[in-house]
Amino acid sequence: MEVDLIRIGDKVVSKHKLDYVINEILRMRSAGLSQTDVAARLGIDRTFVSRLENLGEVRKGKSLAVIGFPIANREEINTLLREEGVDFILLMSESERWDFVRDKSGIELFNFIMELTARAHSFDQIVVIGSNKRIKIIRAALDKEVVGLEIGDSPIREDKYVDPAEVRAVVRAVKTRG
Repeated sequence: MEVDLIRIGDKVVSKHKLDYVINEILRMRSAGLSQTDVAARLGIDRTFVSRLENLGEVRKGKSLAVIGFPIANREEINTLLREEGVDFILLMSESERWDFVRDKSGIELFNFIMELTARAHSFDQIVVIGSNKRIKIIRAALDKEVVGLEIGDSPIREDKYVDPAEVRAVVRAVKTRG
């Protein structure tokens, strides 16, 4: 059970209230309201809305890699990503993932992961489609901006259907068109 209230000095802060306010700000801004209108409706400073957006901004990059597993509609997503001009695509189903691991020795697997990590650093933006834990691990390993498209809680042991419209929206949001 996660604790909602946190003591900070003499204050008691509600994480739930913070989550609610942040979600409301993002909902209203994405619906087209100005920062000033959002701030007035929520009784907060407009500068807070601006700073929140800047804090969470995912800068558009020139090159994009997408890594994802285990994906049930892998071919459909792969085709979509190629159509969107994604520079590097690595998608696997659960069986492909296990076959890949079984077919490699420990050193071969280690070398592949090291090469993949090095290659990932060459991209301006990386999208990871996977479990909450895998996304977190990849963010930590790469120590750079990673956009996560979560398809379930870890461990995921079966292929998951990934919504093509959601993938397309994420790719278009982070990739600069040339």
